[in-house]
Amino acid sequence: MSSRANKLQRPKSGFTIVEIILAMAILLVGMTSVLGLLSFGAGMARNAQLRSASAASVEAVLADLEEALFPLVREGNSQRLVAGPPHRIEKRAVRGHPGLFYDARASLAYRKLPEADPKQAPSPTLEIYSVEIDMHWETSGQARSRTFRALLPRRVPFGERLRRELVQNDLDPMSSIAPDSKPTKTQP
Repeated sequence: MSSRANKLQRPKSGFTIVEIILAMAILLVGMTSVLGLLSFGAGMARNAQLRSASAASVEAVLADLEEALFPLVREGNSQRLVAGPPHRIEKRAVRGHPGLFYDARASLAYRKLPEADPKQAPSPTLEIYSVEIDMHWETSGQARSRTFRALLPRRVPFGERLRRELVQNDLDPMSSIAPDSKPTKTQP
Protein backbone atom coordinates (compact mmCIF):
# COMPACT_ATOMS: atom_id res chain seq x y z
CA MET A 1 0.00 0.00 0.00
CA SER A 2 2.81 2.37 0.66
CA SER A 3 4.10 2.06 -2.89
CA ARG A 4 0.64 2.86 -4.14
CA ALA A 5 0.43 5.95 -1.95
CA ASN A 6 3.84 7.11 -3.14
CA LYS A 7 2.69 6.93 -6.75
CA LEU A 8 -0.39 9.00 -6.00
CA GLN A 9 1.48 11.65 -4.07
CA ARG A 10 4.39 12.03 -6.46
CA PRO A 11 3.91 15.14 -8.71
CA LYS A 12 3.70 14.39 -12.40
CA SER A 13 6.34 15.99 -14.62
CA GLY A 14 5.74 17.25 -18.21
CA PHE A 15 3.06 19.22 -20.02
CA THR A 16 -0.54 18.43 -20.60
CA ILE A 17 -1.91 18.21 -24.13
CA VAL A 18 -3.77 21.51 -23.64
CA GLU A 19 -0.54 23.33 -22.73
CA ILE A 20 1.22 21.89 -25.78
CA ILE A 21 -1.59 22.94 -28.13
CA LEU A 22 -1.68 26.43 -26.60
CA ALA A 23 2.10 26.81 -26.97
CA MET A 24 1.94 25.65 -30.62
CA ALA A 25 -0.87 28.12 -31.35
CA ILE A 26 1.17 31.00 -29.90
CA LEU A 27 4.22 29.88 -31.91
CA LEU A 28 2.09 29.64 -35.09
CA VAL A 29 0.72 33.17 -34.65
CA GLY A 30 4.24 34.52 -34.04
CA MET A 31 5.75 32.74 -37.06
CA THR A 32 2.88 33.87 -39.31
CA SER A 33 3.46 37.48 -38.25
CA VAL A 34 7.20 37.24 -38.89
CA LEU A 35 6.67 35.66 -42.35
CA GLY A 36 4.11 38.34 -43.20
CA LEU A 37 6.57 41.08 -42.27
CA LEU A 38 9.31 39.42 -44.33
CA SER A 39 7.11 39.19 -47.42
CA PHE A 40 5.93 42.79 -46.91
CA GLY A 41 9.55 43.94 -46.64
CA ALA A 42 10.51 42.03 -49.79
CA GLY A 43 7.58 43.61 -51.64
CA MET A 44 8.63 47.08 -50.50
CA ALA A 45 12.22 46.43 -51.58
CA ARG A 46 11.03 45.27 -55.03
CA ASN A 47 8.79 48.33 -55.33
CA ALA A 48 11.71 50.63 -54.47
CA GLN A 49 13.92 48.83 -57.00
CA LEU A 50 11.29 49.23 -59.75
CA ARG A 51 10.79 52.92 -58.93
CA SER A 52 14.52 53.50 -59.04
CA ALA A 53 14.82 51.72 -62.40
CA SER A 54 11.87 53.67 -63.83
CA ALA A 55 13.35 56.98 -62.66
CA ALA A 56 16.65 56.08 -64.31
CA SER A 57 14.89 55.16 -67.55
CA VAL A 58 12.92 58.43 -67.57
CA GLU A 59 16.16 60.36 -67.04
CA ALA A 60 17.73 58.44 -69.93
CA VAL A 61 14.76 59.30 -72.18
CA LEU A 62 14.94 63.00 -71.26
CA ALA A 63 18.70 63.08 -71.87
CA ASP A 64 18.17 61.43 -75.25
CA LEU A 65 15.41 63.92 -76.11
CA GLU A 66 17.62 66.88 -75.24
CA GLU A 67 20.18 65.55 -77.71
CA ALA A 68 17.93 64.36 -80.56
CA LEU A 69 14.67 66.31 -80.51
CA PHE A 70 15.93 69.46 -82.24
CA PRO A 71 18.17 69.42 -85.35
CA LEU A 72 20.71 72.15 -86.01
CA VAL A 73 19.75 74.28 -89.01
CA ARG A 74 21.38 77.28 -90.66
CA GLU A 75 19.53 80.47 -89.88
CA GLY A 76 18.50 82.31 -93.06
CA ASN A 77 21.44 83.37 -95.24
CA SER A 78 23.88 83.45 -92.33
CA GLN A 79 26.15 80.64 -91.23
CA ARG A 80 24.72 80.78 -87.68
CA LEU A 81 23.38 77.45 -86.45
CA VAL A 82 20.14 77.37 -84.45
CA ALA A 83 17.87 74.65 -83.13
CA GLY A 84 15.34 73.72 -85.79
CA PRO A 85 11.76 72.51 -85.46
CA PRO A 86 11.32 69.40 -83.28
CA HIS A 87 11.21 65.90 -84.68
CA ARG A 88 8.41 63.46 -84.05
CA ILE A 89 10.19 60.44 -82.60
CA GLU A 90 8.73 56.94 -82.95
CA LYS A 91 9.89 53.63 -81.47
CA ARG A 92 13.31 54.89 -80.41
CA ALA A 93 15.30 52.54 -78.17
CA VAL A 94 16.50 53.87 -74.82
CA ARG A 95 20.25 53.46 -74.36
CA GLY A 96 21.15 51.30 -71.38
CA HIS A 97 17.62 49.88 -71.02
CA PRO A 98 17.10 46.90 -73.34
CA GLY A 99 13.52 46.33 -74.43
CA LEU A 100 12.44 49.89 -73.60
CA PHE A 101 11.25 52.16 -76.43
CA TYR A 102 9.63 55.57 -76.55
CA ASP A 103 7.65 57.86 -78.83
CA ALA A 104 7.75 61.65 -78.45
CA ARG A 105 5.63 64.45 -79.86
CA ALA A 106 6.43 68.10 -79.19
CA SER A 107 4.12 71.08 -79.39
CA LEU A 108 4.87 74.72 -78.70
CA ALA A 109 3.79 75.60 -75.16
CA TYR A 110 5.34 79.04 -74.64
CA ARG A 111 7.08 81.67 -76.77
CA LYS A 112 8.75 84.84 -75.56
CA LEU A 113 9.74 87.25 -78.28
CA PRO A 114 12.89 89.33 -77.84
CA GLU A 115 12.46 92.83 -76.48
CA ALA A 116 13.31 95.62 -78.90
CA ASP A 117 15.94 97.60 -77.00
CA PRO A 118 18.30 99.58 -79.25
CA LYS A 119 20.91 99.81 -76.48
CA GLN A 120 21.34 96.04 -76.18
CA ALA A 121 22.09 93.25 -78.61
CA PRO A 122 18.95 91.40 -79.64
CA SER A 123 18.19 88.40 -77.44
CA PRO A 124 17.00 85.17 -79.03
CA THR A 125 13.40 84.07 -78.98
CA LEU A 126 12.66 81.72 -76.06
CA GLU A 127 10.48 78.77 -77.02
CA ILE A 128 9.38 76.06 -74.59
CA TYR A 129 7.90 72.85 -75.97
CA SER A 130 5.53 70.49 -74.22
CA VAL A 131 6.75 67.01 -75.08
CA GLU A 132 4.39 64.04 -74.69
CA ILE A 133 6.41 60.88 -74.19
CA ASP A 134 4.98 57.36 -74.49
CA MET A 135 7.27 54.68 -73.05
CA HIS A 136 6.71 51.07 -74.19
CA TRP A 137 8.11 47.82 -72.81
CA GLU A 138 7.15 44.20 -72.37
CA THR A 139 7.06 42.34 -69.08
CA SER A 140 5.84 38.81 -68.42
CA GLY A 141 4.72 38.57 -72.04
CA GLN A 142 2.42 41.60 -71.77
CA ALA A 143 2.96 44.90 -73.55
CA ARG A 144 3.00 47.83 -71.15
CA SER A 145 3.17 51.58 -71.64
CA ARG A 146 3.22 54.82 -69.67
CA THR A 147 2.73 58.37 -70.87
CA PHE A 148 4.18 61.49 -69.30
CA ARG A 149 4.88 65.08 -70.30
CA ALA A 150 7.97 67.22 -70.00
CA LEU A 151 8.82 70.80 -70.87
CA LEU A 152 11.95 71.28 -72.97
CA PRO A 153 13.43 74.51 -74.34
CA ARG A 154 14.14 74.73 -78.05
CA ARG A 155 17.91 74.41 -77.89
CA VAL A 156 20.70 71.95 -78.51
CA PRO A 157 23.05 71.49 -75.53
CA PHE A 158 26.58 72.81 -76.02
CA GLY A 159 28.26 69.40 -75.83
CA GLU A 160 25.81 67.91 -78.33
CA ARG A 161 26.30 70.91 -80.64
CA LEU A 162 30.08 70.40 -80.58
CA ARG A 163 29.71 66.66 -81.19
CA ARG A 164 27.43 67.21 -84.18
CA GLU A 165 29.53 69.97 -85.76
CA LEU A 166 33.07 68.76 -85.12
CA VAL A 167 33.06 65.03 -84.46
CA GLN A 168 30.25 63.65 -86.59
CA ASN A 169 29.84 66.52 -89.04
CA ASP A 170 26.11 65.78 -88.91
CA LEU A 171 23.76 68.56 -87.84
CA ASP A 172 20.70 66.30 -87.58
CA PRO A 173 21.12 63.10 -85.52
CA MET A 174 17.84 61.71 -86.84
CA SER A 175 19.09 61.78 -90.45
CA SER A 176 21.25 58.70 -89.81
CA ILE A 177 18.19 56.54 -89.06
CA ALA A 178 17.16 54.01 -91.69
CA PRO A 179 14.50 55.39 -94.10
CA ASP A 180 11.79 52.94 -92.97
CA SER A 181 12.06 54.06 -89.32
CA LYS A 182 12.87 57.75 -89.85
CA PRO A 183 10.62 59.94 -87.69
CA THR A 184 8.52 62.62 -89.25
CA LYS A 185 9.16 66.27 -88.45
CA THR A 186 6.51 68.46 -86.89
CA GLN A 187 6.23 72.17 -87.38
CA PRO A 188 5.94 74.48 -84.35
